[in-house]
Amino acid sequence: MLRGTSAQLARRTFLGGSLTLATAATLAACGAGGSGSSDDGDTLTVLVEAGGHGQLQPIADQFQAETGTKVSFVELPYDGLYNRLSSELNGNAVSFDVAALDAIWLPAFQSSLTPLDSLFTDEVKGDIFPALVEEAAVDGTFVGMPVWTNAEILFYRKDLFEDPAHQAAFPQAYGCELTPPATWQQYHDAAEYFFNAGGGDYYGTDVKGAVETEWLATLSQAGEEVMVVDLDGKVSLGSSEGRAALDFYTGLLPFAPSGAAQLDWAGAQNLFNQGQLALMRFWAHAYRQVPEGSPVAGKVGVAPMIGGDAGVAGVPGAWYLSIAQASKKQDKALEFIRYAYDHNELSVDTSLGLASRISVLESRQDDEGFEHYAPLLDTLNAPATRPRPAIAHWQQIVDTALIPMIQKAVEPGADNAALLEDAKAQVESVVG
Repeated sequence: MLRGTSAQLARRTFLGGSLTLATAATLAACGAGGSGSSDDGDTLTVLVEAGGHGQLQPIADQFQAETGTKVSFVELPYDGLYNRLSSELNGNAVSFDVAALDAIWLPAFQSSLTPLDSLFTDEVKGDIFPALVEEAAVDGTFVGMPVWTNAEILFYRKDLFEDPAHQAAFPQAYGCELTPPATWQQYHDAAEYFFNAGGGDYYGTDVKGAVETEWLATLSQAGEEVMVVDLDGKVSLGSSEGRAALDFYTGLLPFAPSGAAQLDWAGAQNLFNQGQLALMRFWAHAYRQVPEGSPVAGKVGVAPMIGGDAGVAGVPGAWYLSIAQASKKQDKALEFIRYAYDHNELSVDTSLGLASRISVLESRQDDEGFEHYAPLLDTLNAPATRPRPAIAHWQQIVDTALIPMIQKAVEPGADNAALLEDAKAQVESVVG
């Protein structure tokens, strides 16, 4: 069970200001305390995390207009959503029909979710990123349809990279042209250069110690094919790839703000939007969230996530629509999920602007304001991009092993090899 500490909540609700906690008034309006899914035959109840509600509302509105079926949203904060799901799906009755689930929850709740195999035709699977197809199937059965996805990509200050003074000075120092970095070495060099060139006005990059997914992406970039633990319980931490990933990750500390151990998504996004970072690896949706009054407004460039020996790799941040097996509206719920897939483009022009289908992202990648779609496509399609392991205890592994390891690794004098071995032992104790 998740423990709802403020630190954990800050790590998980990575969509910045969009994922605000629902107020009591909002919850009341959405029917958070409502009873069953069977009360009204013309209404579907959908359980959703606060930040994702906006993604689904246009779909729900059009679904109601075309079918006559109303969609009633129950909106909860991240930890509250997990606790509600856990209580009801593991109990004898549910108060909802459909739920939007974080990818890492699918393995924990699979036995209480309706199989969706009939929806995953070859045509459908061909329009979903390979990592998401893999993630949607738990023990060979599809239990969720991806409704939106995300991944970290590269953010950089165009005003700095295109400055003639920097374009002249960088080649003299590093022997190559100043371009948005694509490799670990290029990222290190650019972060080092801009840290020195900033003269205290800004940093080269950030290092996030209070999140795990950025290091997991680095792990895949290093060529590790097993993300921490495989489905048989074999733990990969301590490998040469894991050591290389952690060494690179912590090797950026000299060019980053202090206090890395406590830096989470919200803190890093704020630093970049305030003009304090020349480079940042961050979830793609943040491109559309730069405030108009920000010193970097109109100056933000984006590119695919960087790569190590294995090339570009990211961690998909997908959410899935799933049906509670206990719902009495199976056919209507299945119709809504199929409709959400068919009309995935309706989510694009929302505040987060995320989608899950390859064709939807491709159709908008050349539009003004959606420059982040092309690097997002490249990152999610990269061969080394892998989903997090489909094991029920994944969140426990994150909380008890990965986050503590990273937070210790970003402290002065850290022994990365020893920390990886300690984390390996901790993960082995979790998976048995």
